Amino acid sequence: MSDIHTQIEQEREQARAACEVNGANSQECAAAWDVVEELQAEASHQRSKGDQKSSLQQYCDENPEADECRIYDN
Repeated sequence: MSDIHTQIEQEREQARAACEVNGANSQECAAAWDVVEELQAEASHQRSKGDQKSSLQQYCDENPEADECRIYDN
C-alpha cells in the first residue's frame, strides 16, 4: 500500500510543477490533478476492500464456539 502512496506524492509534485509552468487554469494542470485524484480514489478503494470480512468471518466473530469456526493445527 505504501507504493501507491509514494506514487500519489510523486504525481502531486508533478501536478504542482505543471500548474506552476502552465498556469492554474491550464488543461495540463487540470489533467495532472485528475491523475492525483484517481490514485487517491484507488488507494481508498484498496483500503475499504481490505477491511471487508466474509460472511463466515463475521459469523465466526459472533460465534467463535461454532463447529464451522474451529481451527485445527496440523
